[in-house]
Amino acid sequence: MDETTISPKQLTRNWDELLQEIRVIETGVQILTGFLLTIPFTQRFSDLNDFQRDLYLVVLAGSVTTTALVVAPVAFHRALFRRHARPWLVEAANKCAGAGLVMVALTTSGAMFLIFDVVAGDLAGGTAFVLSAAFFCLLWAGTPLLSRHRGDD
Repeated sequence: MDETTISPKQLTRNWDELLQEIRVIETGVQILTGFLLTIPFTQRFSDLNDFQRDLYLVVLAGSVTTTALVVAPVAFHRALFRRHARPWLVEAANKCAGAGLVMVALTTSGAMFLIFDVVAGDLAGGTAFVLSAAFFCLLWAGTPLLSRHRGDD
């Protein structure tokens, strides 16, 4: 980001908008992570096969990674408070928010995989993952691209 082309007011507005978006992501990720953290303490956890336990750990790691990504801009801000780093903060927060959205889609799709696999089997789990990931891609990336293509403001 070239700080000479963006006014301080615009940087502040961009920062505020990013924080609002991150608040939305963060709530959902915290709920998913909290839910995932309780699963090993349930009676049925011991019924999972090795693949399902490994999948659970991957989904949990994805959820924790997502949490780190969406909370990072707040940590950056704390570390750089009053250091005149707003251009860098906006750029870094934008990258973290984008990566966080990708991780939310993958982690949620992974949770779908795990749940469908436990309830209905491997094929249903794999299908749920693919359909869920495709839905996120189409909705979150395809819709804005379609809007741009049509020339909508």
